[in-house]
Amino acid sequence: METILRTDITVRDICEGFIYNELEGKGLYGMNGKLTIQPEYQRNYIYADGKRDVAVIDSVLKGYPLGIIYFNQVGDHYEVLDGQQRITSLGRFVTHKLAIKDKNGMQQYIDGLNQEDRDRVLNTSLLIYICNGTESEIKDWFQTINIVGVELNNQEKLNAIYSGPFVSALKEEFSNSLNANVQKWRHYITGNVNRQDILERALQWVSKGNVEAYMSLHRQDTDITPVKAYFNTVLDWASGVFKDVLPQMRGLEWGRLYEQYHNKPYNVDAVSQRVHELMADDYVTNHKGVFEYILGGEQDKSLLNIRVFDRATISRVYAKQTQAARDKGVSNCPDCALQDGSNSTRIYKINEMDADHATAWSKGGKTDEANCRMLCRYHNRSKGNK
Repeated sequence: METILRTDITVRDICEGFIYNELEGKGLYGMNGKLTIQPEYQRNYIYADGKRDVAVIDSVLKGYPLGIIYFNQVGDHYEVLDGQQRITSLGRFVTHKLAIKDKNGMQQYIDGLNQEDRDRVLNTSLLIYICNGTESEIKDWFQTINIVGVELNNQEKLNAIYSGPFVSALKEEFSNSLNANVQKWRHYITGNVNRQDILERALQWVSKGNVEAYMSLHRQDTDITPVKAYFNTVLDWASGVFKDVLPQMRGLEWGRLYEQYHNKPYNVDAVSQRVHELMADDYVTNHKGVFEYILGGEQDKSLLNIRVFDRATISRVYAKQTQAARDKGVSNCPDCALQDGSNSTRIYKINEMDADHATAWSKGGKTDEANCRMLCRYHNRSKGNK
C-alpha cells in the first residue's frame, strides 16, 4: 500500500463545506464534499462528551500536535481512515456546534475567540498520510492503526471487515439514535447505540451467536428484513410474557431465552404476580435471575442466588442441635436418628453437615435461625425440595 505525506492541509481546508448531523453524531463530509469523514466501516462519532471533543480544540489552541491522520484516496475523493473523531470535533467547533471554556470559565464558540486564536485554529496544519491500496489492504491498515486511542470494539471491527450494503443498512436501523424504537430496545439491551451494541445484539440473536459467518454470508445483501423480523420477534415475545418492564431485564440473554422457552405457554398475570413476589423477597439476591427462573418453571433456584445461612447462625444451630442429640443419645442429624444402624447415634462434626431449610424456601420457608436445621451431607443432598 502506497502512502504520501501531506502537511499543507489546514483545519480551514478540512472544514470547508463541513456537514454534521448533531442528533446522529455523524460528521459526513468536509473539504467541500471531497472528504468523506465517516465511511461505512467507521464507528459513529463518540467524542461528543464535553471532554474529549473540547480537548481536541484545546490542543490546537495550545499548539499541541494532534497526531497523524490517515486518508484513503478513492479516485479524486478521500475518506478518513483514521482521525474522524478529531476531524469531527474540529468541524463541530468551526461550524458553531461545539463551545469551549476560556480561562475565565466562560463558554466560547469560535466567533467569540479573539482574531489571533481563531486564526490559530483555522490555519493549523494537519499531519496527514494519503493511502492508496486495495480494499483488503485498507481494511487491514484500518484495524492496525486503531489499536491505540479508543479501541474498536468487536462489532466495530466486524463492520469494517464486512463493510458493504448489508452493514450500511444495519447501521441505518440499529445504530441510528433517531430511530423511535431505541427507547424500547434499551429496556432489554445494555450498551450504546453509537458503539454498535444494539446492532451486535440483533446479529447475535439472528445468527445464534455466529455473527461473523452471518455477516460474511449476507455482506452484499441490501435487505435486512430477516434481522429486523427476528429481533422484533424476540422483544415482542419478552414483552408479551413479562408485561411489567423492570430495570433488571436489561442485558439478559433474550435471544437464548426466546429459543429455549418461546414454545411454552405462560399466564401473563400469574407471571407478573410471581415476578413482583420474588423481587420483594429479601432472600433473593439475584433479581436478574428471576425471569429465567420463572420461564423454566421455577426449578433452578441457583438462578436466584438465595441468601444462605450465615456462619454465626450455623454455629448456634449446630451447638444447640448437637447438645440435644447427646442428651437423647441419638445422632445430631435428625434423619440419621430416625434410621437403624451405626449412624443413628453418630455425632457429626460441623464440617460434615450442611445447613438446611426445615421448610423449603420454595414453600415459604425463611432463611432465619428458626427455620435452620443441620443435616449430614448425605441426607441434605438427597432430600431434594421437600
